[in-house]
Amino acid sequence: MKIVKGSYSAWFFALLLMLILVMLLNISLGSVSIPFKDTIKVIFGGELETASWEYIVLNYRIPKALTAILVGGGLAVSGLLMQTLFRNPLAGPFVLGISSGASLGAALLLMGASLLSGFALMQFLNDVSLVIAASAGSVLVLLVVMVVANRVRDTMTLLIIGLMFGSITAAIVSVLAYFSDAEQLQRFIFWSYGSVGNLSWNQLSILFSIVLIGLLFAIGTIKSLNAFLLGENYAKSLGIPLKKSKYLIITATSLLAGGITAFAGPIAFIGLAVPHLTRQLFHTMEHRILLPAVFLYGGILMLLCDCIAQLPNSANVLPINAITSIIGAPIVIWLLVKKRKLFF
Repeated sequence: MKIVKGSYSAWFFALLLMLILVMLLNISLGSVSIPFKDTIKVIFGGELETASWEYIVLNYRIPKALTAILVGGGLAVSGLLMQTLFRNPLAGPFVLGISSGASLGAALLLMGASLLSGFALMQFLNDVSLVIAASAGSVLVLLVVMVVANRVRDTMTLLIIGLMFGSITAAIVSVLAYFSDAEQLQRFIFWSYGSVGNLSWNQLSILFSIVLIGLLFAIGTIKSLNAFLLGENYAKSLGIPLKKSKYLIITATSLLAGGITAFAGPIAFIGLAVPHLTRQLFHTMEHRILLPAVFLYGGILMLLCDCIAQLPNSANVLPINAITSIIGAPIVIWLLVKKRKLFF
């Protein structure tokens, strides 16, 4: 593996500057037209004559922009972890079934009332209960994956098993959808579109805590990730504890992908496309460089997707999941055609 000797400070500065600029652009756009200078004034603690503008910026647009950064960065990092662990360029944060588990938890809450009528009175269909249900689903799948990981040594077998978990949960969701009424089905469909604009400051603080813990786990696996690039035998020869390292990587991915899906819904292609784009930009496989770069790149791309989705100065908001897929899929196709082989 080539040791990185060059300085990437200029690239990091450019990414950080772009993140700030795109964040300001994102905050300035929305269904209510607010002058850019007034938006900047609110951000830096100033007061506006129009109280409603100030409220919109402070309690809706800034939390939404910060959520987009956490969601994009967290999914991008989880995608990097999965692609390195499985040495598969098409691996992403959904491969272990963690996000599918979150979808199952949400489906049981939103569409399972007719089948679980005894629990119907206990259901409060609000944002908090939805997050709890989705988190419980992702944790349940995580526990199953951890048990399987303890018995399976081959990472490709674990990858296939994760995909099977995703198929099982998708099948259960389909059964629930078949027996659900129109209102319940509509709620789940809207959740499946994904959104970064529904979080309060309290919910954002919880999401930040989850993403931060996941990132700390990921940082702790950097040495193992670099060793895994050349195979498990090479990693073992370096004294890397394979089982412990896999647990940490899976846990980090589960926290990032599961927590983000619980709060923002399933968001596709960010975790798959961003690691490849970052490698093309930095031309390195060193995870000390890639990990922070991927987070910044993911935040930028998610902010841009949200800018497109919210249709500036319009009351209509497109599904963020559709925008990320429309942008992400061509990027992956282009990279495959251009490079033929994506670093693996």
